[in-house]
Amino acid sequence: MDTNIFTNVDLVIFDFDGTLYEDEDHFTYFAEQLKKRLPEDVQSLFKTEYEKMVAGEHAVTIGKVYDAIHDHIVKIEPIHSTVVNAWNWGGEELADELIQRLYPQPITFDFDTMIAIGDGWWLPNVCAMHFGLQDTQTAYVETKEFMATDQFQLTKIPGLREALLQLKEKKNIVLLTNSQADDVQRLLQNLNLHEIFETTITEAKKPQDTTKHFLELLQKFNIPAEKALSIGDNYINEIAPAMKMGMSAVYIDRYEVEYPEYQGRKVQSISDLINEVNAL
Repeated sequence: MDTNIFTNVDLVIFDFDGTLYEDEDHFTYFAEQLKKRLPEDVQSLFKTEYEKMVAGEHAVTIGKVYDAIHDHIVKIEPIHSTVVNAWNWGGEELADELIQRLYPQPITFDFDTMIAIGDGWWLPNVCAMHFGLQDTQTAYVETKEFMATDQFQLTKIPGLREALLQLKEKKNIVLLTNSQADDVQRLLQNLNLHEIFETTITEAKKPQDTTKHFLELLQKFNIPAEKALSIGDNYINEIAPAMKMGMSAVYIDRYEVEYPEYQGRKVQSISDLINEVNAL
């Protein structure tokens, strides 16, 4: 039996941030920009809470969801988006009766009230929202602009460009990202990954629009779901929707987040897949 994840697929859909580059210094920069926009009397509290998150000592962790309306941290069953547990900001677990009353239906994600904490971008974002910052987008844009300057250097993954070009010769490859078009093009140039992808979809609004994009791509390339592969580091954004549709997936599990229902392929880095591409 062929164990090469790419052998039996015709369409490969890549996430960008955290997938095709793995640096994390920009999260610290982003947190600093958010902190500066908060009132001075809560800036030190923000810093303390965020540092706890990064250290894994906070109820807010990658893989959970932030309910901004109630200031709750929620754990969901990712395939169906049903709530299985919840905590207040201080980490106290909510009673089952309260959970059932507040979350009787599968939750719907957005970027304002019910936020999937799928990667390192969302930890400082959620922390700033808890302390009352309504506009986190300005700090995000400023961070992305900083990432495109000479002051910030992304680490190129050895052999990735060559592997993607080789994969492109045999498969349809697509980039699907929440980042803005200008940022994506600058970062692709920085990473020497420009002019590779047949289709690039930016500002994708994952996870709420992930399924819509997947369906449109399957139609565009005339490929059944079982012949498509989603690769990403954000389980809620890229992996759960793919599994629900019958697609294959590779979860880049950099933070060792537990998803017991996931029986698919896990790697710690996109570099772990380069040999399989080269073996096609």
